[in-house]
Amino acid sequence: MNLTFAGVDGIIILSSYAVIMLVIGYLAGRGKNLSKSMSGYYLAGKNLGFVALFFTLYATQYSGNTIIGYAPSAYRTGFTWLQSISFMTIIIGVYLMFAPRLYVISKRLKFVTPTDWIQHRFKSKAVTILSIFLMLWGLGNYLLEQLVAIGQAVAGLTGGTIPYQYAVIAFVVVMLAYEWMGGMKAVAFTDVMQGIVLMIGIIVFLIGALYLVGGNFASVTTFIASTEPAKVGVPPADATVNWLSMLLLVGFGAAIYPHAVQRIYSAKSERILKRSFSRIAWMPPITTGLVFVIGIIGIMMFPGLDTGGSEQLVGMMANEIAAINPFYYWVMILFFGAIVAAIVSTADSVLLSFSSMVSNDVYGKFINPEATEHKKVMVGKYSGIAVVILLLWLAWNPPGTLYQIFVLKFELLVQVAPAFILGLYWNKLSAIPVFWGMLSGALLAGLLTLTGNSTVYGVHGGVLGLALNFLVAVIGSYYASVSSAEESEAKEMTSLKIEA
Repeated sequence: MNLTFAGVDGIIILSSYAVIMLVIGYLAGRGKNLSKSMSGYYLAGKNLGFVALFFTLYATQYSGNTIIGYAPSAYRTGFTWLQSISFMTIIIGVYLMFAPRLYVISKRLKFVTPTDWIQHRFKSKAVTILSIFLMLWGLGNYLLEQLVAIGQAVAGLTGGTIPYQYAVIAFVVVMLAYEWMGGMKAVAFTDVMQGIVLMIGIIVFLIGALYLVGGNFASVTTFIASTEPAKVGVPPADATVNWLSMLLLVGFGAAIYPHAVQRIYSAKSERILKRSFSRIAWMPPITTGLVFVIGIIGIMMFPGLDTGGSEQLVGMMANEIAAINPFYYWVMILFFGAIVAAIVSTADSVLLSFSSMVSNDVYGKFINPEATEHKKVMVGKYSGIAVVILLLWLAWNPPGTLYQIFVLKFELLVQVAPAFILGLYWNKLSAIPVFWGMLSGALLAGLLTLTGNSTVYGVHGGVLGLALNFLVAVIGSYYASVSSAEESEAKEMTSLKIEA
């Protein structure tokens, strides 16, 4: 994503974004000792209003990688990549299957992390530990993806003036600083800032790209039909199967991201939560849809790029757009600064959730159950620093393209979905079948990935594992002996009553 036009101006904009983030972190934590409360630090006191909740949900679903990674994917695959819009849409559908119900229960039982629900529902150390491992795997993978993207984005925005490694370290320090000061509240408020700039930037980027191809999208499709007809043709059957498989993988995987679930917990009220989801439902065509169009226009602007070259598509297009006039020049710099801020904002959400699970689920539940909330928060803060150092070591030699990293993290994370969602509605779902279903699904998905068979006839290994997981959990629960007392307890736990 190298921008030959940016240089010093890019450094100024990035420095400005960094200062704004630090100021937000300071203001979010000023006068409050957030470290004394798990709920206060990790969930903003469960008091996020509509604007903050909407934008933090938006930032959770759409990172800067949506622009950097999805436009090149559209470039390489053509109109088949329309599926990216449905990826983001189905996530909202899955949210609505469980989010309002889970919110009411979490409010009553004072949940902090997603596995608080798993522990309360199944009362099984085996199920809890396995779900913790799978969720931490997904978070660690996702955080690695963001660290790789930060380095690429900053190096690109500054025209290579700031090297990849220095870029990652600089913004990781900024992220740790404002997150340390303001916790979830700082994260949510930075999401508001970057979300607004990102939305405006995508629209201006698209207008500039259309201007460069004559202002007529029809001419783009005509060009593609004549030069690369496969990209406008009907996709083959295996591509369609792969698309349906990806819908399940992303839909269930992204909806149960720990940092996404914690945003459900953070809502001020159920009404605000539902209102935020009703607005987020409009974002897939506005965000992912416009990025798809940008990638398609790129086919005409820069034909014949290989995979490595296409990964630089957004930066190459931005260079051309910035040359139109000074207005586009500065909007492009602000836009790419917002992309960096968006990536950092996603990374801070993931890191916050990771540290909360280490402190609450690993340390608080199994190592030191008598620890005070202050002690657990501090353990979470220091563990966050430790995991960032480990992942920085991996980020120096990033594995594969951003899209490949994006796919990898869902294979294991999605195996938590049956226990998490089905447990909200089916009181006979039993702990032992849930454990063996989750384990067998994770082993199958992991085995297929490690042996290079990430898809079988177009179906992702994670989806095959999810199917096995679901069958074992459901069939096993039908045959497992669940006492009437246990079933009654599960019914009581999943009820929607609200205590005074």
